[in-house]
Amino acid sequence: MSPEEAIQQPPPQAIAALIADRLVDVDQALGKSNITWVTADTPAGLEVLRHSTSHLMAQAVLDLYPKAKLAIGPAIADGFYYDFDLPRPLSAEDLPRIEERMRQLAEENSPFERRELSREDALVWFADHNQDYKVELINNLSLDELISLYQNGSFVDLCRGPHAPSTGSLKHFKLLSVAGAYWRGDEHKAMLQRIYGTAFASEEALKEHLWKLEEAAKRDHRRLGKEMDIFSTHPAIGAGLILWHPAGSIVRHEIENFWTEQHLKRGYQLVYTPHIASEEIYKVSGHLEAYGEMMYAPMDIDSQPYRVKPMNCPAHICIFQSATRSYRDLPIRYAELGTVYRYERSGVLHGLLRVRGFTQDDAHVFCRPEQLKDEVHQVLDLTEFMMKTFGYRYQAFLATRPARSIGSQEEWTFATDTLRQALQERGMDYQLDEGGGAFYAPKIDIKLWDALGRSWQGPTCQVDLNLPVRFSIAYMGEDGREHRCVMIHRTVLGSMERFIGGLLEHYGGNFPLWLAPRQAVVIPITSRHQPYAQHVADALREVGMRVEVDARSEKMNAKIRDAEMQRIPFALIVGDREAEAEAVSVRRKGKGDLGSQPLASLVAAMREEVAGRSLG
Repeated sequence: MSPEEAIQQPPPQAIAALIADRLVDVDQALGKSNITWVTADTPAGLEVLRHSTSHLMAQAVLDLYPKAKLAIGPAIADGFYYDFDLPRPLSAEDLPRIEERMRQLAEENSPFERRELSREDALVWFADHNQDYKVELINNLSLDELISLYQNGSFVDLCRGPHAPSTGSLKHFKLLSVAGAYWRGDEHKAMLQRIYGTAFASEEALKEHLWKLEEAAKRDHRRLGKEMDIFSTHPAIGAGLILWHPAGSIVRHEIENFWTEQHLKRGYQLVYTPHIASEEIYKVSGHLEAYGEMMYAPMDIDSQPYRVKPMNCPAHICIFQSATRSYRDLPIRYAELGTVYRYERSGVLHGLLRVRGFTQDDAHVFCRPEQLKDEVHQVLDLTEFMMKTFGYRYQAFLATRPARSIGSQEEWTFATDTLRQALQERGMDYQLDEGGGAFYAPKIDIKLWDALGRSWQGPTCQVDLNLPVRFSIAYMGEDGREHRCVMIHRTVLGSMERFIGGLLEHYGGNFPLWLAPRQAVVIPITSRHQPYAQHVADALREVGMRVEVDARSEKMNAKIRDAEMQRIPFALIVGDREAEAEAVSVRRKGKGDLGSQPLASLVAAMREEVAGRSLG
């Protein structure tokens, strides 16, 4: 092949290029060989497209607000944002005007042109244009580094690139929201205005994404939590500290009962540990050193510092060490729904998903090295059973040794190989997360996908190489000598708060029958049917159903509509015919009118559905 034949020309749809795994502008790749052209419908191409659209948005904002100061504008998952220091606050009402200006600029089809300046020249240019934040960014760059800028039309920005060939490539975008953001994420620095947007390679992909956003807004657990009276927070209690209302407490109670039942079946022993402990134990465990910024300030008790607990594991270790353990005793599995407290900045608190006090479904397994693989299998058995019960799809990730870690290579190899073998032996599909392990151990992370295809952090199984050494966790071997234990940390739900918040969004508030706070409402057609309605309710309560009678003086159709809005699985209408036949007229949420059924048959069917924890 001649050199001329080796040189590749870009296809019309190319938005960037890969050369030796480095993403570059299309014009930087012209005339070179061994190029992979990148299109906008690929992950790398979408990132370039969105980054370029953030520049287009910044250009539009600067056109409309000439005194605006520019901060940063990266591509992010599913979109982009740009931070601005503006002369006046923006609101959602300003976005259509900015978006319209973006479309006008896109039609100009201005090329994105890269140029490089010396550090000194770049500082002069941005200082002359009153762009203080860009000056600060340049001052933080390496002294001998050439500064790259990109220009489209009259707009110039500090940027590494790459970018789309021209603004004409940017056709399918939408601005979404305005929010506040501290400069460089520091709450002590200026508060900027952040405009979020999204962009896609096609109008169809954009419309699908916007539909998902709309659906996600309907499913927002904070909105559903208020509508369904699940939970709240209160300033008198404190931010990030959850108040569980009766309806939410029922959901949590049912999940915790299920969790306890399954753990007892699998040989776990339940334990309870205090909410506070001497600071000394967190020095031994290393939590004070590694996670001190997440722990609350000490309290003085008998002139000794105590902390509210950030983790359950040190207390579980103390239970294990309360007696001499023989090799015959192992494995020992301790499980606790243990409430812990960790500091989170107020700006990141988010309903049930990011809180300051939460209950972990924590468990720790103490075993011999040769038992480790079987214990990992058991953790994965429980994990898969629980996730299928709640209707989640999931994917496993094997997270390996990070650059900063402790322990010998021999220990890491043993732990990592054991986790890998367990995954392979059960035929469990997994991906490798190189360097994603904790500093003290490799782990298996399970990622969940909800009904909208969004991913959530799920169960985790970690082999700990650190705490057994720090606490000298040992058992007496068959040889009469002490041997170091292997320790597993694992959760299958994570925290009750985050898990239930995720479930609310996954189900859209439509809990399966076994979890629904109110499983049925009995609706008498007139007031004279109330005695029979009460009889139906009593029959259901007798078998443990959560049911109420709607005795309001509202019209029947209004009551049915209210039951639908309140996401009650069964609305049972009763009148003369039903009373005479010992029957009910059944409406099922999501399935509509199911007709008349004998009361005894309905009671048996509901009882069976709850017992089987069916998803409905």
